[in-house]
Amino acid sequence: MNIVVQKYGGTSVGSTERIINVAKRIIAKKQSGHQVVVVVSAMGKTTDDLVKLAYDINPTPPKRELDRLLSTGEQISISLLSMALQALGHDAISFTGPQVGIRTSGRHTKSRIEGIDTTKILESLNDDKIVIIAGFQGVNENDDVTTLGRGGSDTSAVALACVLEAPCEIYTDVEGIYGVDPRLYPQAKKLNTVSYEEMLEMASLGAGVMHPRAIELGSKYDTPIWVASSELEIPGTIITKGENNMEGQSITGVAIDNDEIMITIRDVPFDRNITSQFFSQFATKSINIDMISQSAPIDDLINISFTAPASDLADAKKVLAAFQEKHPGIGVIINEQVSKLSVVGIGMRSQSGVAAKFFSLLADNNIQMLMITTSEIRISCIIPEKDKDLAVTATAQAFDL
Repeated sequence: MNIVVQKYGGTSVGSTERIINVAKRIIAKKQSGHQVVVVVSAMGKTTDDLVKLAYDINPTPPKRELDRLLSTGEQISISLLSMALQALGHDAISFTGPQVGIRTSGRHTKSRIEGIDTTKILESLNDDKIVIIAGFQGVNENDDVTTLGRGGSDTSAVALACVLEAPCEIYTDVEGIYGVDPRLYPQAKKLNTVSYEEMLEMASLGAGVMHPRAIELGSKYDTPIWVASSELEIPGTIITKGENNMEGQSITGVAIDNDEIMITIRDVPFDRNITSQFFSQFATKSINIDMISQSAPIDDLINISFTAPASDLADAKKVLAAFQEKHPGIGVIINEQVSKLSVVGIGMRSQSGVAAKFFSLLADNNIQMLMITTSEIRISCIIPEKDKDLAVTATAQAFDL
């Protein structure tokens, strides 16, 4: 079977006119000889509106009920898109995540896909129907609806493409993947191709075009992912395996993440068990710790700094309060006015001097580096939030992005 999986984001289905436009694109794909499976997000800002409703009703809404509420946004989109396709003369059927057998596990609002039953999908395709599936959601072992977290529709689409052994086309409000977010740097260059490895780093570091878990799945199953505009008929960007840029440009892209907090705990007893217990408490709250630095011990005391998602601030404060109660001598500093600036590129493996150039340009622009971490193809640093625009522009210009 010549199956293709398409995904349309919230902006692409943000109005009835755009839904009809999406329907026409799907029909064109079907008429070109493909069987089409479509994953859609909630319309426009629907998810944000639903979140606001929940918190207006209850400042700490139960996560199970929040998942039930948020999953309704995609149900609106799939129904309207199915109606649009049928109005244009093409048979279509819509399914929620639970209906189509997307099985999940993990915490509510942050669940992960465990498996997908393709029976209904294949039966519907064999009946010559276009299959529309709600992204972002599934059902767990307790038959509760769960959601995959922000950007989870990308994950849904790529997961479906993996199990159906099909390519995945991600349609969004941008023309492809850029070395820099064009909204931050209008002169940014679009990438024709980018490796899974580079894209995973960029997505994990705040490049909002693709969800990191979607890239991880694509890489694992070697599923090609194409990212393009949902409105313009122009070439997009292909995410695939390979190191196309090994001897070319040292940096492929720059990412900025403004949704980070930096936490410093001071005067912590120099004891590996204490450190282990501390971070274990963050793990039990499903708080993803990113950058970590530890000072050398002085008088058997150390300082530890780390970053975490700003959305987990409330849970982080609970962990920190419990830790201070157990160890009254420690101090806690939380800095919410920070951004994480990162440069990514496979070319860093073979080209020297990238770190020196990056640090020099920040210093030349009087931008303070509060924390630094590196990998084989990435350099990340925490900077004051007020300097983020200057930092992005300076980096993009210096590395010709």
